[in-house]
Amino acid sequence: MQALRHYLLAVQFFTRIPVTGQLADWVGYSPAMLRASAAHFPGIGWLAAALSAGVYAALHWALAPNPLAPAVAAVFCTIATVLMTGGFHEDGLADVADGLGGSYDRERALDIMKDSRIGAFGAMALVLALLAKLCLLALLGAHSLQAALAALVGGHVLSRLWPLLIVRSLPHVGDTAQSKSKPLADQITGAALVAAVLWCFVPIALVWQAQSALFLIASAGCSGLAAAWMGRWFARRLQGFTGDCLGATQQVSEIGFYLGAALALRWAGPHRPPCGPAPVFGWCATPSLWWPLAPAMAPWMCPPMQLPRRWPHSAWRRRCPQALRHTIQRYKDVSYSRLLHKRYSPI
Repeated sequence: MQALRHYLLAVQFFTRIPVTGQLADWVGYSPAMLRASAAHFPGIGWLAAALSAGVYAALHWALAPNPLAPAVAAVFCTIATVLMTGGFHEDGLADVADGLGGSYDRERALDIMKDSRIGAFGAMALVLALLAKLCLLALLGAHSLQAALAALVGGHVLSRLWPLLIVRSLPHVGDTAQSKSKPLADQITGAALVAAVLWCFVPIALVWQAQSALFLIASAGCSGLAAAWMGRWFARRLQGFTGDCLGATQQVSEIGFYLGAALALRWAGPHRPPCGPAPVFGWCATPSLWWPLAPAMAPWMCPPMQLPRRWPHSAWRRRCPQALRHTIQRYKDVSYSRLLHKRYSPI
């Protein structure tokens, strides 16, 4: 029960999801509780991943087949996550870019990072980061819906683990009296890190199951390298970190995850175009989602039709929906192919 209170406090601190009224009274607040809630930071990624993946998949299915459909889905899923988090991490990225880009002096850089106004470096960093996210998500969605959803799930969760390692390895150098992240920076115990890693286990397993080990290794490796580079940068320029540095690390490592996923698709095999709308249901079916139910759905997806005595391969390709053909080609299920041939063949 105490872990649930810590998780809800993390939701209250890192998102715009309302935790108010009697629920907020039950959760409570103290610096020690906020420090303990840091272990559930990757758990916030579960919420962001569920929201963004749901919006992306819904728009991918709802929009008409078009090369720009993945880009539209990427835009709206990014908007959804920004609304959920309140731009918390994006604000940190802009502040870090303004501070470290505007001055080489450590104290001056820290003063600039405290300024709520955005400067030229912050605006450039924010625009470039959003463009990188949108382009990479659109690229993944153009390859397959499954690749984009796997990247969203893994990227949102794993990118929230790396900032905890920075908290563990670097001292806090922000304004102690006014910093909201100071309670998080006092102590990150080994048990908290273990709990954070456990939050990442299920999403990583889902990414591995949905794609491949190469996809997971490339994406997680690029994300970890991006976080390591950010930590080294903070150690060299600031000799520590601030709360803005944690948000910037989350953003950069999330982009690194998407970049690694996109690079892994280079060796993932031939490109499979997205499926066209099914003739009866009218929605864009993805084989990997409904293929276990394909034998039961086959009579509706491919209704009986007048076919010639000999059923040439080209006629079968014209009459059977594209999603069903991709299912057979992908899983190479001989018995399933025989079932379809027996059902629709006049023999």
